[in-house]
Amino acid sequence: MTSNFFPPTDWIKKYKAKTLKSDFVAGITLAAYGIPVSLAYATLAGLPPQYGIYGYLIGGLFYALLGTSKQLAIGPTSAISLLIGTTIADMANGDVQRWADIASLTALVFAVMAILAYLLRLSGIINFISETVLVGFKAGAAITIGLTQLPKLFGVKGGGENFLDRIITLFQQLPDTNTAVFIFGIAAIIILIVGEKMAPGRPVAILIVVLSIILISTTSLGVQGFKTVGIIPTGLPEFHLPSLRLRDVDGVLPLALACFLLSYIESVSAARTLAQKNGYIIDPRQELLAIGVANAAVAFGQGYPVAGGLSQSAVNDTAGAKTPLSLVFASATIAICLLFLTGFLQNLPTVILASIVLVAIRGLFDLKEMKHLYKINKQEFYVAMIALIGVLIWGILTGVLLAAIVTLVLLIKQTSNPNVAFLGRIPGTKRYSDIERHPDNESIEGVLIVRVESAILYFNSEYIKEQIWAKINRETNPLKTIILDLNSSPHIDIAGARFLKHLFLDLKAKNISLKIAEARSEVRDILRDENLESLLGHISRFVSVDDLVVEATKNN
Repeated sequence: MTSNFFPPTDWIKKYKAKTLKSDFVAGITLAAYGIPVSLAYATLAGLPPQYGIYGYLIGGLFYALLGTSKQLAIGPTSAISLLIGTTIADMANGDVQRWADIASLTALVFAVMAILAYLLRLSGIINFISETVLVGFKAGAAITIGLTQLPKLFGVKGGGENFLDRIITLFQQLPDTNTAVFIFGIAAIIILIVGEKMAPGRPVAILIVVLSIILISTTSLGVQGFKTVGIIPTGLPEFHLPSLRLRDVDGVLPLALACFLLSYIESVSAARTLAQKNGYIIDPRQELLAIGVANAAVAFGQGYPVAGGLSQSAVNDTAGAKTPLSLVFASATIAICLLFLTGFLQNLPTVILASIVLVAIRGLFDLKEMKHLYKINKQEFYVAMIALIGVLIWGILTGVLLAAIVTLVLLIKQTSNPNVAFLGRIPGTKRYSDIERHPDNESIEGVLIVRVESAILYFNSEYIKEQIWAKINRETNPLKTIILDLNSSPHIDIAGARFLKHLFLDLKAKNISLKIAEARSEVRDILRDENLESLLGHISRFVSVDDLVVEATKNN
């Protein structure tokens, strides 16, 4: 486990010269990867390219102080960049400075949410959005991002307000394709993909950036209609509070919440993957604080929300990162580039940035997982499709919120309609299981054994009651005893306890006794507080289903 609040105290004590060399190489490699990617993602967010670099420079530096992952790399991600770009467009009204200010304000509000979640111990929020929803959301985000980048690949203007508009507009402009730009972009994509396979984890993108700048600057390609990123301001970002306040911008709160959920889920998922690979454990609660502080720092440094992405973290890990100090070296390298090399980047073609984004988002569209979902569980597949279509039709912000709502609805649906199993004895044993799934199980004459496989709460007790009475009414032989196995019910609320009380009384009116078996400690406490022991007798954790079956058969 890590030390609370300041994790570096754990790894600094064991730091060695060999580790320093590994972190140094990894930091430079990460910077070489992060600079072109952050430039590309900034354009995706609708911001000048330097704002993406600021995210890597500042976010990684502050995460290194508080994060519990040793390889997680913090910076702009494709999904958050698109979320920022598509949502702020309506808020900024075409004003680039206002656009940047809103993006910084979003990062600050995000930071406040994350730090509050840390203080309130809400790290469990990561579990509210299922993997299934994320599969659909990521696929929708990949398609949406791809459609925003394809016009740059074809050398056309593009446009459109939504998914269908963008497709129609792109097809209408295809006859105007700039052949030189298109070939240049396709060549870059091929090199990137081949480079990933031949030299995994290496910054192939920086090589493409350098070559493309040289070609545009020194050959006739420069007059073939290539758009370039233009002048990038030299120097480090100035630190100050975002100039806008919450009251100045409608819609920042939901945008910040969506960014926060996306960032935390993506960051913790990536951090857990790398921690498992490298043999240590992360602290999800501490990650809230680390990501929150990193985004607060980015907001002060004129950046926009950042997260820990799996692709950039994989680069950091493959390059040999052993501790978060690699992020410090990456930030130092980026700072040097901002101070001395920005002039070199002004002739970088935007088609190269589009190519980098198009290659980067391939991993978001997991066709193999979708096929698996369709084969194994149609409902899960349809949930993924809802998230995908939500992103495509209503935009990425609504898609994120829809994904969260779908997850919660499914959770409530599952809990409100729990499985109520009726048990039979496994032949030759004293164990009992669902007789519907195992028809060879033995029924006990005069006894009905019921297992509720969920918590018993105010919104599902009526459903449980209906299932039990429907089974009782279907029985052809008279019943004398109902045994309620509560081993699979981790919690019961007051309404649930009173439901059991009414069930006891209703059964008693029909000369049927109700017995409770294997109730958990919290459940026993609630039942006792509601005086059910005065009706049912002593409720003990030591009384098993078989004990009650033996007692009931003796009495029968």
